[in-house]
Amino acid sequence: MQLQDFYKVNTIETVDNTTTANITINKDHNIFNGHFPNNPVTPGVCMMQIIKEITEEVVSEKLFMQTSSNIKFMAIINPEKTPDLELTLNVSKVEDGYKVKNVTKFEDTVALKLNTHFIVK
Repeated sequence: MQLQDFYKVNTIETVDNTTTANITINKDHNIFNGHFPNNPVTPGVCMMQIIKEITEEVVSEKLFMQTSSNIKFMAIINPEKTPDLELTLNVSKVEDGYKVKNVTKFEDTVALKLNTHFIVK
């Protein structure tokens, strides 16, 4: 796990090609001292890393992000107010790896949408 103690996976369930993971962001992680003091915002790059790590767990392979598209940060994820997130990943096997469509939500709010192509390391 690249992001030590940054988040905790509470549940993860895969049905067919769709995985739903419920995670909790650690509001006390030191990354929030710089991003941003007294107004914590979960960095987008950290969310992308979480998606990669959950996908690796689902497919049991080490992955490298080849490309991403349609990246839409639609709401701020403040770990003090909304630390609990639901990530839905639609994972499709392709010739050199996996394509993933992700939607990340807190409560009823969509915070992130992302399409990405991971290749196997």
